[in-house]
Amino acid sequence: MPQHYFEELDYLPAEEVLAWGIRTFSDSFGISTSFQKSGMVILDMAFRLSPNVRVFTLDTGRLPEETHAMIDMVRARYGAKVEVVTPDPREVEAMVRQHGSNLFYTDPSLRLLCCHVRKVKPLERKLAEFRAYAVGLRRLTSNTRNEIRKVEVVKGAIKLAPIADWTRQEIDGYIQRHGVPTHPLYARGYTSIGCAPCTRATAEDEDERAGRWWWEQDARKECGIHFTANGTVGRQLDVLIQGVSPAPGARAH
Repeated sequence: MPQHYFEELDYLPAEEVLAWGIRTFSDSFGISTSFQKSGMVILDMAFRLSPNVRVFTLDTGRLPEETHAMIDMVRARYGAKVEVVTPDPREVEAMVRQHGSNLFYTDPSLRLLCCHVRKVKPLERKLAEFRAYAVGLRRLTSNTRNEIRKVEVVKGAIKLAPIADWTRQEIDGYIQRHGVPTHPLYARGYTSIGCAPCTRATAEDEDERAGRWWWEQDARKECGIHFTANGTVGRQLDVLIQGVSPAPGARAH
């Protein structure tokens, strides 16, 4: 479907956008979440519309224990069969062997390589099962996200961001009204939560995503799922990816 087909949906309330996705795509529709506040709002909203919505999440192998606890909580609270997606162990092994376990602290291209192996490629493989999926992205969380549409076509799949125009206060208000469970790390000062080594708490005067990859002072704070590297870093990343990609036909052991 061409992008202009979805233009009217960008003006609809979040619930209506999500209801359209569930109604239109049925079992080929899913919720992609890392169980942060925005993702939990989407998940809660979806299960109020349908008890059979598919939910999937990425387990990078470096998640904090609190995120694993959220997976268990969501399964118990909503009856969701959370589909856990993991990276290719061959690629992880090759990456760690060549660059070390904590390669992400060394250089932006190596950090993006780690994200590519642990997040981007597993997500791409999972999305092959869906015609459409919803995420909790918002325009106001980062200057790299201020052009997010509520519905857009990304690499052949239809990506919904129903709360793209919500503020932080609207997110918190929904959570309070509906008693939505929140990730335990928020109580410890976190405002954006990812892998354990790459996330820290933030100060009151910092941007919401300041705690992600905080050592990269001049880099764009994205993992590659919502941002494609270009320029020198992009070229370096392309070379690094080739170095950890398994040969065609190779099997995982």
